[in-house]
Amino acid sequence: MHGPAILVRTLSESTRRDKWGNAWQYHSRSDHHSKVACWGVIFDLLSSTPLLRRHVEAGVVCFGINHEMRDFVHDRKKNLDLVLCTPGGPASEGDLLGLAVDYDIDLTEKERDILAGLPVLARAPVGSVVMALEAKACMTAHQRALPRLYDELNSSHLTVHGASEQAIAVGFTMVNAAERYLSPDLNKRNRATDPEWSSHRQPRDAQLAIDKIKQLPRRAKVGDVGYDALSIVVIDMPNDGSPVALVEGPPAPRPGDIYHYDTMIARLSGLYATRFKDLG
Repeated sequence: MHGPAILVRTLSESTRRDKWGNAWQYHSRSDHHSKVACWGVIFDLLSSTPLLRRHVEAGVVCFGINHEMRDFVHDRKKNLDLVLCTPGGPASEGDLLGLAVDYDIDLTEKERDILAGLPVLARAPVGSVVMALEAKACMTAHQRALPRLYDELNSSHLTVHGASEQAIAVGFTMVNAAERYLSPDLNKRNRATDPEWSSHRQPRDAQLAIDKIKQLPRRAKVGDVGYDALSIVVIDMPNDGSPVALVEGPPAPRPGDIYHYDTMIARLSGLYATRFKDLG
C-alpha cells in the first residue's frame, strides 16, 4: 500500500502559508492533510479492487469532495472529506490525477505509473453515497484534544449511516509521535525570531490518542453502529520543515492489526466487492 508513504512525503514539504507569511507542513486551520490522506486511500483502494475499477470504467462510480451528508433520523449534517458515489449528474472537470496536482501530492515515478494504469475516476455531482471518508489528525496537546477528536470522528459514522445504511464509513486517523512540535497557533509573528516549542511525553501522548481512537465503535454488518473500517497511522512530525517520518514500530499498529492501514484497505476492498456487486 502507498497511502501512508504518500502522506508523509507530501507533508514533508511546507506548502501551507498563514497570513504572517509562514510556510507550514501542517496547519490546523487547513484540511490539506485530510485531503491528501483520503486521496491515498482511494488510490490504494482503486489499485486493489477489481470491481471498483470496473465500476469506474463504466462510469457508475465517481467522487465528490466536501459533500454534505444529512442524517435522516436525527436531521444532523456533516461535510465529509471525500466520498465515492453514483453520479447525480454529468461529470464535471476534475479527476484523481487533477486532485493530486491541486493538493500538491508528491508521487514517485512508480506511483505515477500505477495511477496512469488506473481508469479515470471522475468528479461528478453526488447521487447515492457508496463510501464516505473522514480523516482526522492529533498533532499536539494530545490529551486535551482527545474529546473533540473522538466527538468529530464519532459523529461522522453516525451521520453517514443515518443517511444510508449501505454506505461504507471509513475513518483515517493520524497521530503525531514527535517529541516536540512547532504549533502554528503559538508561532505566528514569532516563528522566525523566537519559536515556541511544544514538548510531548512520548510514546505516552501518542498512546493516549491511539487508545481513545480505539474506543470508537466499529460494525461488522449493515445495521450495526460504527465504522466499517478504521485505521491509525503514526508519524513523527516536528512541523519545523524537517522530513516527516512514518512510525512503524510501537506505538503504531503492527501489520495484521485491525487498525493497520493495510488491513483497512483489504477490509474496504472486500466490503466493496460484496456490498456493491450489483451496482450499475
